[in-house]
Amino acid sequence: MRIVKILVGHSMAKILVTDDSETIRKLLDITLRGVGHAVTLAADGNEALAKFRDGAFDLVITDINMPKMNGIELIRAIRQENANVPILVLTSETEEALRQQGTEAGANGW
Repeated sequence: MRIVKILVGHSMAKILVTDDSETIRKLLDITLRGVGHAVTLAADGNEALAKFRDGAFDLVITDINMPKMNGIELIRAIRQENANVPILVLTSETEEALRQQGTEAGANGW
């Protein structure tokens, strides 16, 4: 429920979006900014982790399959630094084992 409140709540949230697809990044950027959120974009897990360390975010949205550092690795790295920030996985992957890995790593939603 916390993720839903962040996305549709009346206050501006700072959201980190990580996806290697430029199209997906742009789509999420336009959509989230359109409802008043501040969006930071990253093209891979390494870039996302660096940006995460430089700012305080209310939500992280990440893909799974990315170069340099994949989404599962990113989730684990973020959880080592922040146990509370909600993390939402946005992916076309449907494999249950991968979803379980994401949950075990610390993702709040898939």
